[in-house]
Amino acid sequence: MSKSIDTIQKEIVEEFSDLTDWEEKFQYLIELGEELKPYPDDKRTDAYIVPGCQSRVWVCPSLEGENLTFFADSDTALTKGLIAILIRVFSGQTPDQIANASLGFIDEIGLSKFLSISRRNGLTSMVNMLQNFAKNSNR
Repeated sequence: MSKSIDTIQKEIVEEFSDLTDWEEKFQYLIELGEELKPYPDDKRTDAYIVPGCQSRVWVCPSLEGENLTFFADSDTALTKGLIAILIRVFSGQTPDQIANASLGFIDEIGLSKFLSISRRNGLTSMVNMLQNFAKNSNR
């Protein structure tokens, strides 16, 4: 059985609590982005682009049994790290769990405070797209 969204969020908060400053936190985000699975080239289309991001971000859902798995990529390292933590939270969960998830870890690790307004807006757009995929997969 996969971990719950809340359990994964707690793990992420714990990992970030060990980092002392924002330079370390940004570096950790970049490292997380580097660990993403390769994104399928045939999915680098406008249909999978996250609207509202300054960077180009692609997200592709895959329904495996009753759970959604996401693949993603971005053309900037920090944004790739942001989508990587969202995918870590949401992949392997049911569409209902994803659609109804509350993402308190974003505030707890300080992302909403330390990201620029445009990156915060992009992060919100990424969350919305992932949750919309989940809502639409239930139909």
